[in-house]
Amino acid sequence: MEGIEMARTQPLAAGRALLLALLCAAGLAAAPAAQAERLKDLASIQGVRQNQLVGYGLVVGLDGSGDQTTQTPFTVQSVISMLQQMGVNLPATNRMQLKNVAAVMVTASLPPFAQPGQQLDVTVSSMGNAKSLRGGTLVLTPLKGADGQIYGMAQGNVVVGGAGAAAGGSSKQINHLSVGRISAGATVERAVPNAVGQDGMISLELHDNDFSTASRVVLAVNSHFGSNVAAARDGRVIQVRAPIDSNERVAFLGALESLDVTPAQMVAKVILNARTGSVVMNQAVTLETCAVSHGNLSVVVNSEPVISQPAPLSGGQTVVSQVSQIEINKEPGKVMMLQGGASLADVVKALNTIGATPQDLVAILQAMKAAGSLRAELEII
Repeated sequence: MEGIEMARTQPLAAGRALLLALLCAAGLAAAPAAQAERLKDLASIQGVRQNQLVGYGLVVGLDGSGDQTTQTPFTVQSVISMLQQMGVNLPATNRMQLKNVAAVMVTASLPPFAQPGQQLDVTVSSMGNAKSLRGGTLVLTPLKGADGQIYGMAQGNVVVGGAGAAAGGSSKQINHLSVGRISAGATVERAVPNAVGQDGMISLELHDNDFSTASRVVLAVNSHFGSNVAAARDGRVIQVRAPIDSNERVAFLGALESLDVTPAQMVAKVILNARTGSVVMNQAVTLETCAVSHGNLSVVVNSEPVISQPAPLSGGQTVVSQVSQIEINKEPGKVMMLQGGASLADVVKALNTIGATPQDLVAILQAMKAAGSLRAELEII
């Protein structure tokens, strides 16, 4: 009998083990697979960055749509200064009435490792009250960096992606006419010194501060290039040993940027814009089971004039009065049970179930966060 009982027990235990293995396998199959990303998309190399350039210049050749010189005296001063540099002297009492000139700010971005002679795109923006920059030409304008040094020169025909017309007091405008662009309108005159990796070390900076992702980057780099090549300083900066030779260093950085790294799970976050009522959630947001009551209160005020006429030959006067009706409607509050969701789709579906508008979501999500039902960081902008 004991042998029979043991024989019965062993198949049952084996069946339970098989069932448990199948459940584990199903759970692993249902779990979302983490997606690897290039290291280039997760981090940037310290020192490899753009630099902003800015300049002040004049746009000439406008068709009567330039600055009104009575309201923008700096335009006249700029024209006089430019003419004096060209050898044209104007009387001090001369009052210029310009219609075809506009004072503008010229902006551009100097890419990393840019060399003299390289061309850049520039954006030209009106400073005064010019009606349009369409058809204008930017006069030679120096572009300066934050250190006050000139790094480029800009000049060319301004292209404005808009149109406008006015006649008889009526006007029509399409897009923006006071900002234009010049493709390849600037030439680099000075290079920015850049000594990336010349001392044998480079620093990778993660776009988002995350200790888990930083440790995974270190593991991926050391697994590919050898041990002790990378070391994390903190949750954002990772130091990597690079070759001293420039050719080897460039090849090393190219291979480094192409490494596949699986980042850590993103932080669950909900962004609320209190001004517009916009609500943005990422896919890591989850919701615990909770009950939400939602109802609307509307107030309607209606005023109508009532005219009272006197009797004939009574000598009275017609009297006009207002009769107001105030109506308050309150929809019954709906108490909905929101089950815990494991995805963003479940959260959105649950909130749409109670008929919440974007403005209502701001208050509802704040209350959910206070109640501990919303598993996410709540950020209000």
